[in-house]
Amino acid sequence: MARAHVLLAASLGCCLYAYVAYPAILKLLGLLRRPYRRPDPPASWPQISVTIPVHNEAGVIAETLERTLELDYPADRRQVLIVSDASTDGTDEIVARFAARGVELVRLARRVGKTAAENAARSRLRGAIIVNTDASVRIHPRALKRLVTALADPTVGVASGRDVSVARLDAQAELGESTYVDYEMWVRDLETRLSGIVGASGCLYAIRAELQRELIPENLSRDFAAALIARRHGLRAVSVPDAICFVTPGASLRQEYRRKVRTMARGLRTLWAMRALLSPRRYGLFAWMLFSHKLCRWLVPWALVGALGALASLAAGTPWLLPGLAVGVALAGIGCLWPEGEQMPRLFALPAYLVAGSAAALHAWLRALRGGRTAVWEPTRRGRAAGSGEHAAIDPAAERDVRVPAHRFRRLLAVPEAPLPEPGEEPAGRERPGRSRRGSSPQRVATDHEAAVDGPAPGGGLGGEQRRDTGGGGRRRHPG
Repeated sequence: MARAHVLLAASLGCCLYAYVAYPAILKLLGLLRRPYRRPDPPASWPQISVTIPVHNEAGVIAETLERTLELDYPADRRQVLIVSDASTDGTDEIVARFAARGVELVRLARRVGKTAAENAARSRLRGAIIVNTDASVRIHPRALKRLVTALADPTVGVASGRDVSVARLDAQAELGESTYVDYEMWVRDLETRLSGIVGASGCLYAIRAELQRELIPENLSRDFAAALIARRHGLRAVSVPDAICFVTPGASLRQEYRRKVRTMARGLRTLWAMRALLSPRRYGLFAWMLFSHKLCRWLVPWALVGALGALASLAAGTPWLLPGLAVGVALAGIGCLWPEGEQMPRLFALPAYLVAGSAAALHAWLRALRGGRTAVWEPTRRGRAAGSGEHAAIDPAAERDVRVPAHRFRRLLAVPEAPLPEPGEEPAGRERPGRSRRGSSPQRVATDHEAAVDGPAPGGGLGGEQRRDTGGGGRRRHPG
C-alpha cells in the first residue's frame, strides 16, 4: 500500500511539474529579467524565401499560393518555393500555372518525406531568411514582416509564429486540441521572455539561411531541430506573438492520433540525436528548459500509466475510487468510438482527447525505441472536410470561443502586450480579424491583454469573405 502511495505521488508530481510548476518557474524567473527592447523594423526588407512542402494538395494549393502572394512583403524580395514530395493528384500542374507570378517548383521523383524534401530544396534557396510553412494553414498578412523584424536582433536565429486554433464545425478533436495549442503558445511566450523557446512551430517559422542549410537526417523533425541548431550556434529561438498563423484542428481523433504518433516519434529521435543540448554544464538554462518542456512532458503518459496502476491497487480500500475510474474510462471510450464527421459533446471530447493523446505518446515512444524509419510524412488535412479537398466551414463564434482559453492563461500571469509597429507607424492596439474591404484601414481594437479582461469583441473570425482580411495579435517583449 505504501509503495502505491509513493508511485501515485511520483506520477502526479511528474505531471504537475511538466504542466504547472515549469511555467510557474518560468514566470518567476522572467520577472527577474530586465525588459527587452525589441528590434525596430529594418530600413529595407531583406530577401526571403518562403518554402512550402506539399504532397497531393491539389484541393488547396491554388488558394494557398494566392494567399501567399498577397502577404504584405515586397514582391521583388520574396521567393516562393513549392517542394512537391512526388505529388500525384495534379498539385504540380496547378503550381506550374503560377510560374509567371514568380512561384518556383521543385518536384521530387519519389516519396522521401517532409524533412528529406526540405533538404533537397536547400540549394534552390536565395533568401537571407527562410520562412517555412504548410499548405494547410492561413497566415496573417503581416506575419512575414513580424518574423523578419524579430530576426533583426542579431542574437536571434529562429523566429516562430503563433498558432491560433480555429474551430471546425465538425472537428471531434476541437476542444482538446485547441486548448492545448493555446496553452503551448502561452508557455512559449514565457520561455521567450526568459531566454528562448526550445522548438519552433512547424506551421510557420523563420530561420536564418545559414542555419536552414544544415543537413537534417530525414528521420528527424526540422522545426524542432531548428531551435536546437540555433542554440548550438549561440543563437536564440523566439516566439513572435503577432506573427499569427491560423490552424484548423484535424477532422477526427483518429487523424490527430496518427499525426501525434508521427510527430512525437520524430521529436524523440531529434532529441536523442541532439542530446548534448541537455547538458547543463554546457548549455545551462536552455538545457533545463529543454528537459522540462520536452522530455518531462513526453514522460507524462508513462507517469499516467503509473498513476493508473497505483489507483487500481488502492481501489480496494477506497470504495468510490473504482467506480470513478470506470466512469472516466467509459467517457473516454465513447469519445474515441464517436462516428467521424459528427459533432462530439464536450462531455466526451476532452476525456477522449486526453486518452488518445496519451496513447499516441506511448505508441510514439515504442516506435522511437524500436528504431527504423518513421512512416512517410502524410500532410494533415486541416481545414477540409474529411476525405475531400475542400475547405470546411469555420464558425466565427466558435473561433472566438476557442481563443478565450489563451486569454485566460495570460490573465493568470499577465504581461501587457503591444503590437509591433510598421515603418512609420506608431505602436497601437492590435487589429481584430474581421470583414474589411481592400485598401481600407482595419479596425483598431484593444490589445489581447485588454481583451482578456473585457472579453472578445463581436465580428471576429474567419469565414466567407472574411478569410482574406485577418488580424494579428499583440506582441510580448522578448528577453535580452
